[in-house]
Amino acid sequence: MSKILAFAGSNSSSSINYKLVNFTAGLLSDHNVTLLDMAAVNLPLYSEDLEKNEGFSAELKEIKEAISNADALVLSVNEHNSGLSSFFKNLLDWLSRYDRNFLENKKVLLLSTSPGKRAAISAKEQASGMLPRFGAEIAATFSLPSFYDNLKEDGIIDPDLNKSHKEAIDQFLAKI
Repeated sequence: MSKILAFAGSNSSSSINYKLVNFTAGLLSDHNVTLLDMAAVNLPLYSEDLEKNEGFSAELKEIKEAISNADALVLSVNEHNSGLSSFFKNLLDWLSRYDRNFLENKKVLLLSTSPGKRAAISAKEQASGMLPRFGAEIAATFSLPSFYDNLKEDGIIDPDLNKSHKEAIDQFLAKI
């Protein structure tokens, strides 16, 4: 049984990426999954001066500790203006300054979703390029287009998308 940390790269209280992470985490019942809600996280915009003068917040250290204690991550990234959200980029900036290899030896199931048909794939691609720089291995990926049409209470309704989601989970679990 692996310890898996699941969270979204969004700090929105109504994040659809968090909803996708929560749904996905619910399918990992054979593992010890911790769901982290980033809506309550309050990190100031990263600056070298702030780091030098105030150091690293207790909240950042707690997130880093949660990542360190996990064997693997389920992460869903949202997209703002064809890139990662400023919240998630800021989180990466802080974490990488605290410990450059904060994702060392972590397998990642990288997800993305959006209300539109592109499913935040630009943000997912950007994250796929960045996370390995901090030690992560992208074990599998999945993008869910048209979130509100495709994810309902009983799951992903499009059979092909549902199959792709399950295959991504299976690929991820095979690597942890």
